Amino acid sequence: MLTVRAPATSANLGSGFDVFGVALGTPADVIRVERAPETRITITGAGSQYIPEDPEQNTVGAVADALDAPAHIRIDKGVRPSSGLGSSAASAAGAAVALNALYDRGLAREELVPIAAEGEALVSGEAHADNVAPSLLGGFTIVTDDGVTQVDASIPVVVCLPETTVSTRDARGVVPETTSMADVVDTVGNAATLAVGMTRDDPDLVGRGMDDGVVTPERAALIDGYDDVYEAAIEAGATGVTVSGAGPSVIAVCRRRDRRRIAAAMVEAFDRAGVESRAYQTRVSDGARLYSK
Repeated sequence: MLTVRAPATSANLGSGFDVFGVALGTPADVIRVERAPETRITITGAGSQYIPEDPEQNTVGAVADALDAPAHIRIDKGVRPSSGLGSSAASAAGAAVALNALYDRGLAREELVPIAAEGEALVSGEAHADNVAPSLLGGFTIVTDDGVTQVDASIPVVVCLPETTVSTRDARGVVPETTSMADVVDTVGNAATLAVGMTRDDPDLVGRGMDDGVVTPERAALIDGYDDVYEAAIEAGATGVTVSGAGPSVIAVCRRRDRRRIAAAMVEAFDRAGVESRAYQTRVSDGARLYSK
């Protein structure tokens, strides 16, 4: 039996819609695999009751098929579904790493990205790699049609997860089909600033570069209490705040010394909106880790 810890992720980061992503230190899925005549999936943990165990309907089943690696796959969910933290991507990435090793397929992590992304397509309808890439590779990733660029980074963050859900389909449904040239210029400038900030491990640059006036306002409107949570995090010392992925999680970039204060402020702000939540004090971190038995 092989075990993989696959981290949660945060995609978009405001200005990098469908392009940027980061791996998070917590939470994470734990995937255990062992050879079997045909693929069988067992799921426990956060939100497991909502995840199909049928291999034809689960992201990891698609990964097992793509690698021709039938196995009994046990998934302990630490990343809640519909959280905006790459829940299905963590499972797909973890399964790809585990099955690649179990069957000695010899594929590099970069080669596993499109395989894990195909698993993601079962959930989102499209093979997006903005979550699976950081879960596999760690750090900060930039996903384009030409491939993936990865940068090691260790930026402190707080991720606040409310006890509500936002469906990926609803979040995609509010994305504007057109925007102005001025907004395009602003977004490109912010995305470039964020990317430079990641290369320097500079939370001030990263936070400034998260600003986005195109997609984020539309998605933020789907999250009860978002505006108050945003303001509370900024007042507590966050250098930048935005929606994590499709939401409803909210991610705040900060300095390490401010994480506890920001986490408390975000939870309190959600509470004032009548929404229970929990906060993860973490950082941009490593990708999936492979262990033996």
